[in-house]
Amino acid sequence: MIQITMRQSKQADQEHLAELRAVVLYDDLNRLKRYDEVKVRERFRNTFDPVHTWIIEVEGALVGCVALKPKSEEMLLEHFYIHPDYQGQQIGTQVLNMLLKRDEVRGKLVTLNVLQGSPARRLYERFGFVLDSEDEVDVFMSVQVH
Repeated sequence: MIQITMRQSKQADQEHLAELRAVVLYDDLNRLKRYDEVKVRERFRNTFDPVHTWIIEVEGALVGCVALKPKSEEMLLEHFYIHPDYQGQQIGTQVLNMLLKRDEVRGKLVTLNVLQGSPARRLYERFGFVLDSEDEVDVFMSVQVH
């Protein structure tokens, strides 16, 4: 298994992560006829919070990111992107294992949304996330962490 490290992001990471989002979501957004060169990056910039975002690294190279934001009695999991060159190597599994074991997550409902047809949905289902609702673009899921 690939060894990953995670570090808290900084404001200076914003543009690199916005670009990562555009690369990771390109195929799914195109399939859904929703890809917009500007909006795909703007949506990240508008919700990026370095305090709650971690950079995923392999041998010092940035390969992904993930955010876990507190929302009253819930935690919102978002911006979970792994570069296509590193997908399918258990990195997402390692990251979710680490995040869902954090003290501040225990006893909370963790919510997320994933694009319709995204292979990432299978990862979330393996961790017990269940369907809450869906529309033509997004699938909304959650899991109660014990």
